[in-house]
Amino acid sequence: MRQITSTPSAVGLDYKEVYFNTSDGKKIHTWFVPNDEADYTILFSHGNAGNIGHRLDKIKILHDIGLNVLIYDYRGYGKSQGTPSEQGMYKDVYAAYDYLVNEMGISHDSLILYGESIGGAVAIELAHHRPVGALITEEAFTSVKDMVQMAFPLIPYFIFSSRFDNLPKIGNIKCEKLIIHSIDDEIIPFSQGNRLFNTASEPKKFLKLRGGHNTAFWDSIVEYKEGIRSFVESLSYDGKKI
Repeated sequence: MRQITSTPSAVGLDYKEVYFNTSDGKKIHTWFVPNDEADYTILFSHGNAGNIGHRLDKIKILHDIGLNVLIYDYRGYGKSQGTPSEQGMYKDVYAAYDYLVNEMGISHDSLILYGESIGGAVAIELAHHRPVGALITEEAFTSVKDMVQMAFPLIPYFIFSSRFDNLPKIGNIKCEKLIIHSIDDEIIPFSQGNRLFNTASEPKKFLKLRGGHNTAFWDSIVEYKEGIRSFVESLSYDGKKI
């Protein structure tokens, strides 16, 4: 979880290494991967396993679709300081958002939040409290209570003192939403992704994949790429399409 063995340069991408501080003083490690043609920027909240160095394939896909990507490690992951917790992870994503909007001058209307697995809960929290252009979740769960009942041996230790209750929040999020879930997910059942989608307010779209919890994006690579590309192209920013 701590050691980063690869950087975006390994997949041919230029990047900027960034550190910023959270509201409680933790230093968070981040990569910003620019795309000169991008109208939108992805704020990427990754899943529990590994760190930002394990998401290079996904960063490359999103970049090649035509997006800037900022991916960060939560406290206690990679080079980021601290110990993970629910409230701490929320502080981390708020700090990432503030960096993009206040330091880089990126309009919140052009931000797309992307959360995979537990990162889906982090992205949903941010979208519930801050204005954004769109929200994408991938293999996200409904709540910790539901996860404990389904996959007790597979969830991280700190989650037992957490709630990560996504259903009440996603019902109140007004931006465009894309819910991605695999029908073969062996960790977070497809029924949870489907319930998230049914609870979400309009506008919303659902992308169904095949493959494992951590591999569906690659197992269904054609559907994954086209689904995200189509979703992004449907968004409007300053009256134009990307």
